[in-house]
Amino acid sequence: MSEECLTATFAALADPTRRAILARLAQGDASVNELAAPFEMSLPAVSKHLKVLERAGLISRGREAQWRPCRLETGPLKDLQGWLDNYRQFWDHSLDRLDLYLRKLQEGDGNGRPS
Repeated sequence: MSEECLTATFAALADPTRRAILARLAQGDASVNELAAPFEMSLPAVSKHLKVLERAGLISRGREAQWRPCRLETGPLKDLQGWLDNYRQFWDHSLDRLDLYLRKLQEGDGNGRPS
């Protein structure tokens, strides 16, 4: 994942309104009006959030007759998951080493020193 894409994804996910919009789209496509319904903000404000999500590649907008559905695009989220997996491996390895160290301490002489 490029730095630019990663930055755009994190910036889009930083806002709770945008995360709520993505959560709604995870249930299926929705119109702007449907996405705006739970929020106490104007349609132009919701549209601004949608533009941020669209620029980050997290949503796309289609056209079906008079209906213009927004839909979730999972590619950037999958890329983000891959980026995060590197850090998960680091923490898993670090915690495994800590667990081993603590077990050695418990098996020690009771003074915090391994036997």
